[in-house]
Amino acid sequence: MLIIGIAGGTGCGKTTVVNHIINELPENEVCVISQDSYYKDTSHLSYDERVKINFDHPQSIDFELLCTHLKALKEGKTIEQPVYSFVEHNRTKETVPTSPSKVIIVEGILILTNPHIREMLDIKIYVHADSDERLIRRLKRDIAERGRDMQEVLERYQTTLKPMHQQFIDPTKEYADLIIPNNNYNNVAVDIVRTIIKERLD
Repeated sequence: MLIIGIAGGTGCGKTTVVNHIINELPENEVCVISQDSYYKDTSHLSYDERVKINFDHPQSIDFELLCTHLKALKEGKTIEQPVYSFVEHNRTKETVPTSPSKVIIVEGILILTNPHIREMLDIKIYVHADSDERLIRRLKRDIAERGRDMQEVLERYQTTLKPMHQQFIDPTKEYADLIIPNNNYNNVAVDIVRTIIKERLD
């Protein structure tokens, strides 16, 4: 089993990189674990209280559960991956059965901030994109997919996203085995990752 971590700031293009890697592998040989699924359960809080949570701080992630699930997958066990609702700012009661596979991709902005997660990753990738480009992508995504309005996204970017990126996310580049510049799609970098994966699996 090969566990790959893909990190980078919000809107940097992690999902695009993940998808291009997945497309190069047989469907039954890869699964994706999203950090977003592991936001802590906040059912005990009201909606208004949940909205105020700093979701870009490492403390918002249930890293303990994520570690437990990764260990279970390495042991050949199927896990129940949580399902998170960005509309409700909380986990749902649903889970997704996730079986072990040859390649596991763990992706999320904060995954390289946790030393226990880093130790479990065979390859650590950081996707880098210009801050203006990341803001534009975040605006488009949050408005189209997560029911946010422009003012809310911009305010959150200035008060939370940008300072958290500078404090926690950007410094994790030092842990990366590979940094992929992603202002435009980077064919060479993804080809390198694909080659590494095939060599490790063989």
